[in-house]
Amino acid sequence: MSSPTMITFVGFVAWSMCLLVLMESIRSKMVLTKEVAPNGFNPENSNLSLFMQRLARAHANCLEGLPIFGGLMVAAVVTSNTHVTDPLAYLFLGARIVQSLIHLASLSPAAVTMRFSAFAVQMGIGVYWCYQLLAVLV
Repeated sequence: MSSPTMITFVGFVAWSMCLLVLMESIRSKMVLTKEVAPNGFNPENSNLSLFMQRLARAHANCLEGLPIFGGLMVAAVVTSNTHVTDPLAYLFLGARIVQSLIHLASLSPAAVTMRFSAFAVQMGIGVYWCYQLLAVLV
């Protein structure tokens, strides 16, 4: 039986993959319709629409957080300490998805504040997990 921690870890990877698939699907359409040459993409989509730029950044945010937060989740699983991470795992994943969706929707000051709030939830959970895991492992 899987724990909420492992489901959240795989969910985090799956969410990152969804953003990547969305970005590459749009890019593929742009190549097929000859809007952009196959070699005409900047990694951060800076030569494309604002939405595509936000999509690239939302995906990058996931990749930047995965080693840190994912590492804590994997550490909990491999040390049989998911009792530390399980209670907040789904909240963590929800906050990550909300952060990305807000990022995709807008760069308005209100949206940026909400997006940061969702990230702050993840950071708070990560700090708590780190502290609690160190406490049980040391």
